[in-house]
Amino acid sequence: MSTVPRRSDPTRAAILTAARDRFAADGYERATIRAIAADAGIDPAMVMRYYGNKEKLFAAAATFDLRLPDLADIPETGYGAALVRHFLHRWESDGTFVALLRAAVTNEAARDRMGDIFAGQLGPLIAATCPSPAEAPARAGLIASQMLGLALSRYVLRLPPITAMPPDEVEHWIGPTVQRYLTDRRHG
Repeated sequence: MSTVPRRSDPTRAAILTAARDRFAADGYERATIRAIAADAGIDPAMVMRYYGNKEKLFAAAATFDLRLPDLADIPETGYGAALVRHFLHRWESDGTFVALLRAAVTNEAARDRMGDIFAGQLGPLIAATCPSPAEAPARAGLIASQMLGLALSRYVLRLPPITAMPPDEVEHWIGPTVQRYLTDRRHG
């Protein structure tokens, strides 16, 4: 059974591409439906027809694959550093994730989307690597707190001591903490 593309598919795709670019460039608050529609070469009413409002458009556009590394080829003692290095690379190569983080600070839909991304993508990786799969959600939450705190400080708030640090130095400082969250065996 073949699936025939709907006539609206190219329009929806153009809107989502324009929205991702606009949200990455301007952030959630400053991006407008009019600007997104202009970037897509369509009338703003079409954006509203397909997505209803800016919040729903953002939730649809904010698909983000963390592209987490396969830790199977990394020695267990290097997991934390590998994750920090990976996240730094993702944030520096894709402005969409930083835009989502900016929006998540003040927007409930963006906050929920960020939570879904981390729970859905980071959670399974942690469950496969930590000593106790029952602890995986707590450990994933702690790792997310480190990674999101780092991203907020480095890419949103742009705190000078953090932005001035080269990536390998950030990895040196944060990697051991993430490593502990991944592999530490609880005592007691």
